[in-house]
Parts: sequence; C-alpha cells; structure tokens
Amino acid sequence: MLAGRLRLDPRRFEVREVPVPGPGPGQVRVKVEAAGVCLSDVHLIDGSLTPLFLDGPEVTLGHEVAGVIDALGPDVPGGWQEGQRVTLQAGERCGRCANCVRFREPCLQVRTRGVDYDGGWAEYALASAHTLVALPDDLPFDQAAIVPDAVSTPWGAITGTAGVRPGRPAGVWGVGGLGAHAVQLLRLVGAAPIVAVDPLEPARERALEFGADIAFDSADPDLVRKLFAETGALDVAFDMAGVPAVREQAVKCLGFGGKLVLVGLTPQPLTIRDSIPLSYLRKQVLGHYGSGAGDVETLIGLARHHRLDWSRSISGHVPLADAADAVERLVRKEGNPIRLILRP
Repeated sequence: MLAGRLRLDPRRFEVREVPVPGPGPGQVRVKVEAAGVCLSDVHLIDGSLTPLFLDGPEVTLGHEVAGVIDALGPDVPGGWQEGQRVTLQAGERCGRCANCVRFREPCLQVRTRGVDYDGGWAEYALASAHTLVALPDDLPFDQAAIVPDAVSTPWGAITGTAGVRPGRPAGVWGVGGLGAHAVQLLRLVGAAPIVAVDPLEPARERALEFGADIAFDSADPDLVRKLFAETGALDVAFDMAGVPAVREQAVKCLGFGGKLVLVGLTPQPLTIRDSIPLSYLRKQVLGHYGSGAGDVETLIGLARHHRLDWSRSISGHVPLADAADAVERLVRKEGNPIRLILRP
C-alpha cells in the first residue's frame, strides 16, 4: 500500500509502498477514506516538532483519519464490525504511566497518532478499538476526519481549559485550521463578543463568516485600544497560531483574571516582557493540548443532530500520492486553506 512516511534522521518525507499491516490483539484495520493535513504535520516534516515516544526511525504521518473498518484483530470488544464507518481518536493512552495503571484521567504520556505511532496518511491504518468513534451515515468522511484535532482541540480548549462562559468576551488569534473552528465553537457556547485577530484579510473575512463579531489585523498598532473599546477586556484569549508575538499581544488584551490559552504549538520561548500587569491583574497563561475524554463523541453527536456543519472547512482534496504537494500548499497558504484532505 501507499503511505506517507517521515524519516527522522536525516529528516525526509516521501510517499512510498509499504506492507499492508495486520491488526493485532484489540486492534482493527481501517481502510482510510480521508486524512487531514495539519500544520503539526508540517512542523514534523520541517523538524520544529519531534516525536517523544516513537519506537523506530520513521513513522506514517496523519492524526486526522476517517474510513471503514476493514478487518478485526483478535479480542476486539463486541459491537465493532467490518464495513462500519469510523473516525479515529488522534491519540491513545500509554497504558504505562501511573494514571493509566490506576485508570485515572488524564494519561501523563499520551501517544499521538501519526507522531508516536503510524497514522493515517496511508491506504490502511491500524487503530486500537478504544480509539474508534462510530459515524452517522450522513457525515462525510472528509468532515469526520478533521474532528479529532482541528475541531476537538479548540473544543477542549474552550470548554475545558478556558471554561468559557456564555455572554463573556473571547478572542482568537490566528484563524487557520484551529482558529476557524474556535470561532464557530465559541459562537455555539455563547461567547460574546467574539474577536478574531489575523494578519491576513481573507482569514479575517472567514472569521466573520464563521461567527466572529469583530475582526482585527494583528499588525494594527492601535489594536489593543480598539479591542478594549469594543469589549472592555477579554475574559479569555486563544493563541491558535503558535506565534510568540501573538502571545505578547494577546495577554495585553485580557482583563482581571483573564486567561491566555496556548493551543498552537511552537518550540519558541514564551516571553512576557512586562509581567507586572500580569501579576497585578491576576492574569493566567495556560497550556493546552488535544481534547478530553468524550469530546470527539460529543462533537460527532452535535453533527448528527445538525448543530455543527464542517462543509466549509474542507478546502480541497488531494491524492495521497501527492501528499508533499498538499504540505507545500499549506505552507504557502495557497487558497487560504482551513483543511486539505488526502484521499488514498
């Protein structure tokens, strides 16, 4: 089968033939129908992100995956069947840390699909049965594939880490794959007003289409004053871009007790040059990664009941064989993409 493989040393990505994997105990094999291309995949390829728990010199990328169960391994719990439509959680518990051994949340060393073990940029992918999420028949595979990260990560940040309250102001810095969904989800939970900040005019226009009340250019030297005039101050600001300058700007826009939630990933240092207002106003800086238990199921349920629509999130479809081209399109922001989808 074809698979998009990343070799770590030297760092090299290529799509090539590999053996079709067989499911082990408690696993299923999924025929991949759609796999998302995420900025995290770009960072893995360029070396700014590196797997923490990978056993081996290379890995198949892809943590946003949907398809059809193709084969069941031994000891798969009852209820799963060949031909069933599923999306795959973007990671799984390590099974070894103290929290896993004691069956407590959260796992202390979560393994990420397509990072720490083989993912879904392939014709077939293996998945532990407990990472499967059943799909309704009317949810397209391309939309289902992006839920386990592009949608569930901002959902977890909004409803979990930030604890966003209805009727309170929230800001989103970076309206790309994560930020566009953050705007949509903030609208769903009742945040008001919703402020979007992005240097690109098409991204700001998209934010307004997705439900933002106000959109600012991050390069505007008067941004902080304008934002305070519109909102008073933000309860919470989300860095969806993983850019150091964003964090410095966003923290200035917080009110008393406000929270800056770091969702976008970057290896760059976190700096706040003037920390006196941070302390005086009791602002908080919180890290966030992934989503919580049950979040993907909740979002699929909301889609099942037509509370959420991700059709606008699919910016294009690319054959798996051309995965490297899809990565380049994302790097260049060609066509202002939210999510490009690989199809085997």
